[in-house]
Amino acid sequence: MAIIKKYELNKMSKEELIKKLKELKEELLKLEMQVQMKRPIKNTSRRREIRRTIARILTILNNKYKIKI
Repeated sequence: MAIIKKYELNKMSKEELIKKLKELKEELLKLEMQVQMKRPIKNTSRRREIRRTIARILTILNNKYKIKI
């Protein structure tokens, strides 16, 4: 999965953003578990990308829809 740009996130509806947020949190959890189990990760920068995208989604939800998650 590639990095999701801010303008792409702005085009999404509230439901799509919440769905994408759940998907990214699940993926981040899987990567964090791999790190904790000391298994090698193919793309180490992916964790950073996911965390930043989650922050972007939460910011958009907060600013646009005034939703607290």
